[in-house]
Amino acid sequence: MKSIRVAVAAAAAGVSFLGLTACSSPVEAGAAAVVGDQRISSRELAENVREFEAALKKANIEPEQLGVPITQFVLFRMTNQLRYQQVADKHGVTVSETEVDTALKDPGQYQDPQMNLLSKGVSPADARDYVRAEVGATKVIDKFGGRENQQAAMKWQEEYNAVKTVFSPRYGTFQPDRGFVDPGRFGKPVQAEQEQQG
Repeated sequence: MKSIRVAVAAAAAGVSFLGLTACSSPVEAGAAAVVGDQRISSRELAENVREFEAALKKANIEPEQLGVPITQFVLFRMTNQLRYQQVADKHGVTVSETEVDTALKDPGQYQDPQMNLLSKGVSPADARDYVRAEVGATKVIDKFGGRENQQAAMKWQEEYNAVKTVFSPRYGTFQPDRGFVDPGRFGKPVQAEQEQQG
């Protein structure tokens, strides 16, 4: 279980630096974020956070080990999932249930399917939908020329960034080159707390 905790903490530390382009304009009341033409409600986010907290508890991982507020970690995953799905839909890519089943068994970079999902902010309750979107994104990149092809990667980044994302300021300020730079209404970032105590 320790390796799962280390993987989740490492992935959380990297969340801010994924090069996500997002707008900072206001979103409608009750929305945590708007991704392209889809809205993530505050209620959906709260439910996803509860499910993810339960998954972390079952894996004996403390939310503080994420290094960022858990709400931001899960919200970032939810926005990525919608962006992946919207790009796949735009390019007519579909993912079969068999492909989802296979991807769910993939041990991935952490050599453990559960650890891979947790490191991305995904609880078991959200696993199938997330994996479907992620496989769809991979199939789009392959359609562009493959993951090793620089032009394909640039085309993917262009398509991904074309799906505009607007975060509610209640969940923190998001800067494209740094990720979430403040915790919003959800308390101090863990790093800031550690610096104050040190």
